Amino acid sequence: MKYQYTYRTTASELWQLSMYYIYGSMVGLCNIIFTVAVIALMVSRWQAAAAWQRLLLVAALSIFTVLQPLAIYRRARRQAARIQTDTTLEADEAGIHIRVGDQRADLKWSSITKVSKKPTMLILFSDTSHGYVLSNRVLGGERDEFYAYAASRAGKGKN
Repeated sequence: MKYQYTYRTTASELWQLSMYYIYGSMVGLCNIIFTVAVIALMVSRWQAAAAWQRLLLVAALSIFTVLQPLAIYRRARRQAARIQTDTTLEADEAGIHIRVGDQRADLKWSSITKVSKKPTMLILFSDTSHGYVLSNRVLGGERDEFYAYAASRAGKGKN
């Protein structure tokens, strides 16, 4: 089986990747706990709160629901703007072959440590913090088929 995808990662895809990473970590759990606590405070104290206290509660609620996602999106837009060439990713029995401009990398399946399936993308990890992102936009109708193929091969292969 052989798969080939040519794409350029967008700001939206980089933003989604960052949000998955944050909310899949201990930091995200703390963000959720803080947000739920602020909502509970708002529900229980809103009527008795002074105007400045209400403003403070709304500001606190905005930190992780509005401000953080906006800041992450701004960073993703800057990252996406620096991407000047398309990426071509080919997957076959030998492994993953990546071409970005005139640079090439060939990875055996044994070096792919994990294939992560997120709602809007697949991530092929070559170590704990590096990988290749394939969004649903890029994969199209082959998403589930490619995921099954890559997951069955990851960490395996001929050395």
